[in-house]
Amino acid sequence: MKNIKMYLMAGFLVSLLTSIAYIVMPEKFMSLDNQLRDNIFLVRGVVKPSEDIVIVDIDEKSLKELGQWPWKRKDIAKILQNLTDAGAGVIGLDIVFAEYDNSNPVKVLKELGHSTEGIEDYEEILAKTIASTPTILGYIFVLNDDGIKTEGAPSIPAIYIEKHKPQRDFLAEAKRAILNVPIAQENAYSSGFFNTFPDSDGLVRSVPLVMKYDGAVYPSLAMEMVRIMTQADKVYVNYAEDIGVQSVRSGSVEIPTDSFGRMLVNFRGPAFSYRYLSASDIYSKNFKPEDIEGKFVLIGTSAAGLMDLRAMPFDSVYPGVEVHANAIDNIIAGDFISKPSWVIAADIAQIFLVGMILSILFGLLSAVMTLLVLILVVLLQLSFNYYMLFYQGIALNILFNIVILSLSIYIISMVLNYFLETKQKNMIKGKFASKVSADVMEDILKNPDSNTLDGAEKEITVFFSDVRGFTNISEAMGNPKSLIKFMNEIMEPMTSIIIEERGTVDKYIGDAIMAYWNAPVSVENHADRAVSASLRQLHKLKSLNEALRNNPEFENVTKMADKAKVPIVDIGIGLNSGVAIVGEMGSTIRSDYTVIGDPINVGARLESLCKYYNSRLNISNFTKNKLIGKYIYRFLDLVTVKGKIEPLEIWQIHDFDREGEEPLFYSSKERLVEELRLYHQAIDLYKSEKFEEALAIFRELNGWEDKSNTKIYDIYIERCEHYIEFPPQNFNGVFVHTTKG
Repeated sequence: MKNIKMYLMAGFLVSLLTSIAYIVMPEKFMSLDNQLRDNIFLVRGVVKPSEDIVIVDIDEKSLKELGQWPWKRKDIAKILQNLTDAGAGVIGLDIVFAEYDNSNPVKVLKELGHSTEGIEDYEEILAKTIASTPTILGYIFVLNDDGIKTEGAPSIPAIYIEKHKPQRDFLAEAKRAILNVPIAQENAYSSGFFNTFPDSDGLVRSVPLVMKYDGAVYPSLAMEMVRIMTQADKVYVNYAEDIGVQSVRSGSVEIPTDSFGRMLVNFRGPAFSYRYLSASDIYSKNFKPEDIEGKFVLIGTSAAGLMDLRAMPFDSVYPGVEVHANAIDNIIAGDFISKPSWVIAADIAQIFLVGMILSILFGLLSAVMTLLVLILVVLLQLSFNYYMLFYQGIALNILFNIVILSLSIYIISMVLNYFLETKQKNMIKGKFASKVSADVMEDILKNPDSNTLDGAEKEITVFFSDVRGFTNISEAMGNPKSLIKFMNEIMEPMTSIIIEERGTVDKYIGDAIMAYWNAPVSVENHADRAVSASLRQLHKLKSLNEALRNNPEFENVTKMADKAKVPIVDIGIGLNSGVAIVGEMGSTIRSDYTVIGDPINVGARLESLCKYYNSRLNISNFTKNKLIGKYIYRFLDLVTVKGKIEPLEIWQIHDFDREGEEPLFYSSKERLVEELRLYHQAIDLYKSEKFEEALAIFRELNGWEDKSNTKIYDIYIERCEHYIEFPPQNFNGVFVHTTKG
């Protein structure tokens, strides 16, 4: 199990830093967030636009038929009149007549000094038409101070009230206005600016609904057209203290805005999503009146030469007039997109919520699952943002909430995974490096999250070995430092053999070694592996004793061994197989991976009984039954060891049964096989209560000068003599050991 607390702490820190970065977000990051949101618009696709909005287009066809722009004012007047005659609800001009018509005969004659009496005045014709039609003029605000003074100001037929206005001005403030020529401006019922402010990446995503000029609030063309259609005489600009504008309300329609009075445009689709009618067709009355009646009519241009093209999320070449059409559509449909003041708090809450969830999941799952979860969570977040954007009209942050947060948590989790796995591997190496073989270690490291170290019942073969005469050795050594070195000289090769045979060293108990097979990872033929390790250790004694004898530091021990006529080092080994409890055991302060249970106790008893039976390798019948290799066996006894009730067969293994090899500690395999044949014949007689016949064979074998066991025959001779003198009742061949060895 991974350290979830560490992942949670990392997730919290990443969420905190992401939230801080979001709050102090520079403009560049805002642009990236907008671009991500643009893709959500593309996923949504086109939405059917309102049929109540019509665009009269000064298109290439109109320019070809009516001539180059600007057209004669009387031609513009004719278009306005034809629209009015067709029942247009309100007409908005996305054009400004900032200069007088050079084609006006009155202007030309005046410049030539001629009389203008009875001559058509195109400016006057347009002005009268504007006055008698539902036309809203357009104009442009200039935001930078270019030193040019504007005479007059746009007309404001409604009252604009700034509610709860703070000391700071949040509305964009114009330095001057590019108005229509006075005669047109003065005859208009109303007018509105048609400025659009692209974001830093050049895309138009919002339109200002109101701006300030000379201390007064002025509406945009779209805002004014809606106000007139709703017949509202008051417009409220609603502020939230120190946050800025929250909304603009006209009559019963409340439009959410950003802090600067700008409305995010919920674009319906790419260019030409709305009904477009050519201006030349309106001029020549080549249209259906029902296409105009009661509609919002915007007059603008899609002609490339007139330079009123914009870039927006759906399209890089988008007529500016259609931006205003979308704004009007949003207002009359009420499907606004906004970033209310509480969105910041919502975004931060989402950052922490998702951050904590991802941290927990990444802390629990594997690397592959982590990647899948990352993809799933990102898709869910995008779906949630999609829902909030188009069904609730709330624009949540995408860049920080999804991209930066999710990727940061993922990267941090991968780094944590690396360090935690490295730490875990080091822990495992530290715990098992001196206990198990390299391939066993590799198996554990490949599966660090498995239940390898958890407590469980498992069949094992346990190994106990003990150095014979250790008390005498330690007394002869005299020097503790030399004694430790002496023991290390013994333990080093013996441990290596165990590890080479895929065994696990459990502990060193003074001069004894405890080991086991088939844990922590499974080992095929673990009983044979344990026997092989035991016999290899016994074979190693010859070269080990020679090395110790040649070491001057151990001279006293050598003399002691020579005097007692014993090897410097001799060992006894006990093996038993059975189901034990294996796993990490101990306390939170100190623990170890070990094995406990009845099979371990039996294994220890078998080792201690090596002295009693004068054997070097004792195994139980449980181990013998699992062996598939060929070995030279001797049945030793059927006993109940101290602390046990059920009888146990004890077997001695002399050596491997390999063709062409002489047995360990014996000169002739043929002679040993014959000895064991006679011995087991005697054992069968003993078990059958034929004690006199068995005694005869045991005495014969005991008389051999080169017998392989110098004590076992004395044991059975004594028992047979006892049973001959005192015949047993209900004899079962079981001998009860009342001591450990």
